[in-house]
Amino acid sequence: MVVIGSFLPWIDTGLGAISGARGPGLWTFYAAMLGLAGALVPLRRAAILQGSVLAVVAVALPTWQALHVLNLVGTAGWLPGPGLVLVFGGGVLAGAAVWRMVRPPAEPAEGAAA
Repeated sequence: MVVIGSFLPWIDTGLGAISGARGPGLWTFYAAMLGLAGALVPLRRAAILQGSVLAVVAVALPTWQALHVLNLVGTAGWLPGPGLVLVFGGGVLAGAAVWRMVRPPAEPAEGAAA
């Protein structure tokens, strides 16, 4: 989600769309490549670290971009584009995956077959 959303329009205006590749979309793309490497590496701590970097970057940059545009022009004349939403959603999913890796696994019930 983050890789694709990084290159889609992040801001839609009356004059046209602004691509994420013109700004912070490149940084989210780099973080997505790091997160992909973390998903493929067999080391748990490295995977947690790389997934955490992806989650923080993919949530923080779209949030900053939306707040920055809100401070510049307010709510008139622009809408968040599909790329902004995809990157943010991918960051949330990466954070959820990291959370599942960090918390200890649940112990099986006493009567469960091993």
